[in-house]
Amino acid sequence: MKKITLLIIAFVTFSCSQAQKAQKTEFSEKALSETLLASDGSQIKFQDILKKQKGKTTVIEIWASWCGDCVKAMPKLKELQANNTNVSYVFISMDKTADKWKEGIEKHQIKGSHFMANDGMKGSFGSAIDLDWIPRYIIIDKKGKIVVYRAIETDFAQIDETLKKI
Repeated sequence: MKKITLLIIAFVTFSCSQAQKAQKTEFSEKALSETLLASDGSQIKFQDILKKQKGKTTVIEIWASWCGDCVKAMPKLKELQANNTNVSYVFISMDKTADKWKEGIEKHQIKGSHFMANDGMKGSFGSAIDLDWIPRYIIIDKKGKIVVYRAIETDFAQIDETLKKI
């Protein structure tokens, strides 16, 4: 039993240290060059979306209207927005159709800048940002540096704390 406990402790310690190593401070060239669908129907490169956020603390949420965890997190997100009005919010949807994406924005009254990946969660943009779960939150500081690369719906305390620090 002691061996199993020690094995579990070693695995958790290793996993946590690997997760910390995965923290990135900038996006890959592949991610930056990916194009997303803007709410006006045009295509825009991810790097151009980020350029518009220059000088602003920004929270990026990757979500989808069909995602139960995303919908459950909406009240927490709205509370985060109410408590951090000086922060810019960018939403990137992983919906399969633009109609479903726009219906989700309207239904949940999501305030911020809206974009949609052209090929879903498992597509090239999702791959370029190491997407393995939604909702996913990324925090970028005013200088354009990634401060939090991977937070999920259970990490709102960490997200709020980070926003207060930067």
